[in-house]
Amino acid sequence: MNLGITPETRQFGHRQAQSSRHNSTLVRRGCPWCLLLVASEDLRIRAGLVIPATELAETASRSSGPGGQHVNKTSTRVSLRWNVQASPQLSAAQRGRLIRQLGPRITRAGNLIVHCGASRSRAKNRETARERLAALVRDGLHTTRRRVPTRPGKGAREQRLRDKKQRSTTKRQRGRVHDRDD
Repeated sequence: MNLGITPETRQFGHRQAQSSRHNSTLVRRGCPWCLLLVASEDLRIRAGLVIPATELAETASRSSGPGGQHVNKTSTRVSLRWNVQASPQLSAAQRGRLIRQLGPRITRAGNLIVHCGASRSRAKNRETARERLAALVRDGLHTTRRRVPTRPGKGAREQRLRDKKQRSTTKRQRGRVHDRDD
């Protein structure tokens, strides 16, 4: 992989690389096992709602669990962060609904964070995290339709009365049998 280290990045101690699959910029900052991934691909939630790539922050870190040397050396776990409170893509009603629905998952700063470290591949984890975030937001914005009460039709009312009359005669005929030997 071509890391594309320029004199400017070398001066600040950052390593930058281009990911061929998602065209994301990888920047190594501070912590040696974390990568800040800046996505260049917008996240489509549903028709009319798209989260721009500038509002998403992806962080790669070392995944937990088995994997031997691979898991100890590579940053495959992806954390995707989106600030719900500061996003201009949401209306005030949508923002309030999301905060109400996803309350426990949203941090005090208003960030919705999704982690994924299921795969050994960072690209697969990134795709899974993006799908999870889209599904969370889609489900959080979903509104259930109110049921419109309807009245039973004429045929249904007549059928109910016929059934009641039939049941009534059936029960009436179950009465005690009297001897007529008088």
